Amino acid sequence: MIHDVKARPAVVPDDPSELGPRLRAIRLREGVGLRELARRLDLSPSSISQIETGKTQPSVRTLYAWASEFGVTVDEVLFGDSGPARDGGAAVAPAPGFPRPVAEPALTVQRAAERPAIALNSGVLWERLMFWADEDVEFLEARYEPGGASSPDDSFVRHSGHEFGFILSGTLRVVVGFDEFVLNPGDSISFPSSTPHRLSNDGAETVRAVWVVRGRRGTWEETPKAAEPRANDKRSR
Repeated sequence: MIHDVKARPAVVPDDPSELGPRLRAIRLREGVGLRELARRLDLSPSSISQIETGKTQPSVRTLYAWASEFGVTVDEVLFGDSGPARDGGAAVAPAPGFPRPVAEPALTVQRAAERPAIALNSGVLWERLMFWADEDVEFLEARYEPGGASSPDDSFVRHSGHEFGFILSGTLRVVVGFDEFVLNPGDSISFPSSTPHRLSNDGAETVRAVWVVRGRRGTWEETPKAAEPRANDKRSR
């Protein structure tokens, strides 16, 4: 039997200018000065200021680093969701020695036209496909424009968690540790996020991929490419 399911109201996609003030609010909440954060993230104070005022968008690298520095999820940074269970509008803190309670996902419909989305300055667009109370699960559609990448040419990224990706269209180059893969539509990949990795679109077609990350909360680190041995080429044919 087919039901006419009414979608639970979704968050309207954020104005990109809202991301900067949200990042600034997270920094101020933790009592960290602008220059101190610039030192921790290896950025200039002017870069931090431009991001916080919405004059420029952060790269994937900067977004990961910012979230990890303050122990928040990327969902929380991008879309303002904190994730933990709530009671009367107040966050419920877990008792000492017990894990934070996680609510089971209810029936929810996320309309395509209402997905929250953020465009980053590294040629990457993230759209949130769904959000529920498990604060350590991120479910996204990632788009990499030609030339777009998760980190600069000379560096890898690693952080807590485990990643699962499925390619919808385009060709995505994925380097994980010593291994290099070129993924085509229909291909999928899974790897521990703690292994240095880099995702990039070296082709002429925009890449669309479904991406799930579990357990991202924790440390973030950028690894210079020069410190990594040459990747083995395991290109798909």
